[in-house]
Amino acid sequence: MKNLAPLTIVNGRIVTPQGEPQNGSVRCAEGRIVALGSDIQPLDGDRVVDAKGALIAPGLVDLGVFAIDKPAFHFGGITRAALMPDQSTALDKPAAVRFAAQSGKPDLWVHPLAAATQGLEGEAIAELALMRDAGARAVATGRRWIADSGTMHRLLSYCAMLGLVVVTHAEDAGLAGSAVATAGEMATRLGLPSAPAEAEALAVARDIALAELTGAQVHFRQVTTAAALSLVRAAKQRGVRVTAGVTPAHFMLSDVALGDFRTFTRLSPPLRSEADRQAVRAALADGTIDVISSGHDPRGPEDKRLPFSDAEPGMAGAETLLPLTLGLVRDGVIDLARAFNLLATNPAALLGIDAGRLAVGAEADLAAIDPAKPWIVDSDKMAASAGNTPFDKQGVEGRVLHLFKGGMEVG
Repeated sequence: MKNLAPLTIVNGRIVTPQGEPQNGSVRCAEGRIVALGSDIQPLDGDRVVDAKGALIAPGLVDLGVFAIDKPAFHFGGITRAALMPDQSTALDKPAAVRFAAQSGKPDLWVHPLAAATQGLEGEAIAELALMRDAGARAVATGRRWIADSGTMHRLLSYCAMLGLVVVTHAEDAGLAGSAVATAGEMATRLGLPSAPAEAEALAVARDIALAELTGAQVHFRQVTTAAALSLVRAAKQRGVRVTAGVTPAHFMLSDVALGDFRTFTRLSPPLRSEADRQAVRAALADGTIDVISSGHDPRGPEDKRLPFSDAEPGMAGAETLLPLTLGLVRDGVIDLARAFNLLATNPAALLGIDAGRLAVGAEADLAAIDPAKPWIVDSDKMAASAGNTPFDKQGVEGRVLHLFKGGMEVG
């Protein structure tokens, strides 16, 4: 990419960390931003892209995907993805982490999350320091909660010493069991195995206590209930090093969406009540939630064309991450600057990478976006390797027009 001529994107609206976008241009050279503002002009020999009034935003940083799916990521404006350790071979060895870290370059950077325990079994701690040196940007418990509090305490103690964030799944496994829905009217009507929403708050409460005890930094990958969000909010006020994430499914849908037994709504954690959905939106507005991620987990017919209780959880979320988040802006829940903090700046900071922001010296990971361009989500036409989206046939607004990784146009 260093051999490319410098790039100047002109006639754009530059997304800023606070406030409204500013009219201007962005110039990039040797993979980094070298100038931006209203008075920037292309130089002789530059590659020039006319944004035609589109937003110029940082490339999205997707924290916690289960598969590397370049076409879907490029469609959705994602230039970096933090890969969960739940792979066919768990990312619990330095060699596996090193391979994953190289797997997307040059047009997508993959940041592996090291498995917290060997084989993700929740017992013996994995080789954390060696995996950090091999390229792991954080440690993750995977799809499951670590039930043993002693193991979790040791994990957090080690990670505090190593300077690694722990990304954890927040559901008490003893209470959640094999549930596929949240206990309540919908689960009862449909006859689905269910668990109380309090399974999440129990897990969050324990891990907050252990984070406070050890000084470790904990990121709850998805917090989806009012009770758990209240715990996170209070912990932050006490100065505990905790952050929270969510996917669009839990601020867009409630468990009413389970009504037709469509397995594309079989998610983990399961869809919650309408009251919890509204609590998530309030937490996005007040800053309790720090990250919106796609949870990208494409599942084919062999995993989804089954009875609801037998289907695997997960949704193909990379393509809808941006437009659904922009929907929060149109609804007045958050402003545009906060949207890109949630999608890019904050996840990059958690991973300790120089990305997710537009500033001189930052890597030239950029997206030109038309926030008002309408399109219809169609599970049969998605760029993802599988079309398991709960938003099939839904109209959305917001489309990436150009995507640049290190100043090179991709997608």
